[in-house]
Amino acid sequence: MRILVSACLLGLCCRYDGKSKACVPVLALRDRGHELIPVCPEQLGGLPTPRTASERTGDRVMSVDGLDRTAAYALGAEQAAKLYELLRCDCAILKARSPMCGKGRIYDGTFSGKLRPGQGVLAELLLKNGVPVYNEDEIAMI
Repeated sequence: MRILVSACLLGLCCRYDGKSKACVPVLALRDRGHELIPVCPEQLGGLPTPRTASERTGDRVMSVDGLDRTAAYALGAEQAAKLYELLRCDCAILKARSPMCGKGRIYDGTFSGKLRPGQGVLAELLLKNGVPVYNEDEIAMI
């Protein structure tokens, strides 16, 4: 399978804090014959690395310092979805809890570490288009 993967899960330093979040089970998919396509939709949306933390509240994405990042998140999600289509990917593995990539549960927008039911901007877009989306805790489902 060809899998679109949040680049931070592959060990690339693209997270908001300039670090990675390498995930051994995700990396191991390569050894099982899967092609892993890295993507950082926040960077595709024009945001720098590092950048201030952001969280999603309703349809808005706000940074901890009060900047509205909604447009950058929307652009990055659209670009990542185009990449998914252009490369004919079969599914996506996205970073859990992220305001862009989170699936099922994301941070609640208060920057308090609390989670709420919801989707990140990219996860929501892909799911609406029928794309199978997983997070790093769901590798066994692939």
